[in-house]
Amino acid sequence: MYNVKEVVANKPSRFTAGHRMCAGCGAPALARMILRAVHPEDHVVVSNATGCMEVSTFIYPYTAWTDSYIHTAFECASAAESGVEAAYKAMKRQGKLPEDEETRFITFGGDGGTYDIGIQSLSGAMERGHDMTYVCYDNGAYMNTGIQRSSATPKFADTTTSPAGKVILGKMQSRKDLTEIMVSHHLPYVAQTAAYMNFKDLYEKSEKAIYTKGATFLNCLAPCPRGWGYKTEDLMEINKLAVETCYWPLYEVENGVYHVSYKPVNKKPVVEFLKTQKRFKHLFKEGNEWMLEAFQEEVDKRWNELLAKEEITNK
Repeated sequence: MYNVKEVVANKPSRFTAGHRMCAGCGAPALARMILRAVHPEDHVVVSNATGCMEVSTFIYPYTAWTDSYIHTAFECASAAESGVEAAYKAMKRQGKLPEDEETRFITFGGDGGTYDIGIQSLSGAMERGHDMTYVCYDNGAYMNTGIQRSSATPKFADTTTSPAGKVILGKMQSRKDLTEIMVSHHLPYVAQTAAYMNFKDLYEKSEKAIYTKGATFLNCLAPCPRGWGYKTEDLMEINKLAVETCYWPLYEVENGVYHVSYKPVNKKPVVEFLKTQKRFKHLFKEGNEWMLEAFQEEVDKRWNELLAKEEITNK
């Protein structure tokens, strides 16, 4: 029988060292901990959309993945994984696989391959209810191809396709709320998490998502030192500030019921998060105070809406 206390600390890593992700990147820390949430006796099939994680972890003939791994195009990681999940079910019915063999199906994609290019196949796989978990590692831009803005890029952020200058002041559109879009698919489990609080929140939500029957979704904050402009050693501080300012709230939705996993006792102003990153440095120039105010207003609005949803769905 699986016992968390006995095996968690001694689990071998399913996502190994030696990959070529950048120092200070949030994605490998996420992948390693999410896969540690898989029970030791279970097999995993990973589908990975093209992106930073794919090009840096699976460079033939080398791989950082110890389980079965499929590299797919940007747009079809969810479709590929749903096909694999269906194939495993068919092979069990045909007696080609043991009935008692447990296989978990997990897809990883960045925000470019999830919020934008892959949202059609993601929505389809979630709506069909395949027994799989989709993990978005959200670094807020197309980092792998040159730091272009995505629909996950926050308002006012400086990217190569929304450059902060005299003509525009960075990206002028608000960030898409993909977590809420997934909630609207009426999934049994959706969560937003980050590598914070000693990974406890990330681990527990990962295990819950992976072992909840049906289609589940995790949206994970994955800071990028190159695209965001912070020192590599500041990764965990960036995660902390994103959560403590409520820019990236930690919450889960089980069968439509909201639960906010962490409510800061002393909610920090979002300026504490913004000032750590070069992509927001223009917000601190004289005359741009209105941008900081607008950013804070949007964070507060989304946070208050989340608290209201928790209150309503828990009545």
